[in-house]
Amino acid sequence: MNGGAGWAERSRAWEETLRALGYHRIAGVDEAGRGALAGPVVAAAVILPDAFPSDGIDDSKRLTPGQRDAAYDRIMAGASGVGVGIVPHDEIDRINILEATKAAMREAASSIQPAPDFLLTDAVALPCPWPVWGLIKGDRRVLPIAAASIIAKVTRDRLMIAYHVEYPAYGFAAHKGYGTSDHLTQLRRFGACTIHRKSFQPVVSAGDGATGRSPAPRDVHAAQ
Repeated sequence: MNGGAGWAERSRAWEETLRALGYHRIAGVDEAGRGALAGPVVAAAVILPDAFPSDGIDDSKRLTPGQRDAAYDRIMAGASGVGVGIVPHDEIDRINILEATKAAMREAASSIQPAPDFLLTDAVALPCPWPVWGLIKGDRRVLPIAAASIIAKVTRDRLMIAYHVEYPAYGFAAHKGYGTSDHLTQLRRFGACTIHRKSFQPVVSAGDGATGRSPAPRDVHAAQ
């Protein structure tokens, strides 16, 4: 996990450069769920105040679930702005995962009020109304992108835990829809359920299985 001497300064250097150019509401943007076989793709946009402490903030993949939950609470309490965008499984199938990821990112940035004036992304070229700077491994180098990765990951994990209640046979609470060996075993056994991405392999090969109502992602998020 990032931390120690210099992390706070290094992780805010891009924002300082942009402020010198006249930008002041600089949002980090990242996504979760792009590679999953089921459920939505979720993006978050986060604007952090200058004095926001960097301790415990890192790429969400490098944090434990407990560390992510604690960081999520700190970010939600201390950020200058947080926005979340959610694109569900059926829209992913309709427009493809890359376009769905970009749509979720635009929705996340658009939901921050007052609006951001610049976006820092994790190496995603994002057509949108704002200027964008895409940084390779941005979630490990830039504090607001790392914060966005945490908000997106925790939000999506909670959605998938809610889906587990609806479809317990698939183990969504454990693997969050990713293609683990257990998930693939259940796919072969039961076929795809409503929230599986029908345009993804190996979901295509699994065929249809369980059907029924799945909880609306925005409703679950709003109830947190």
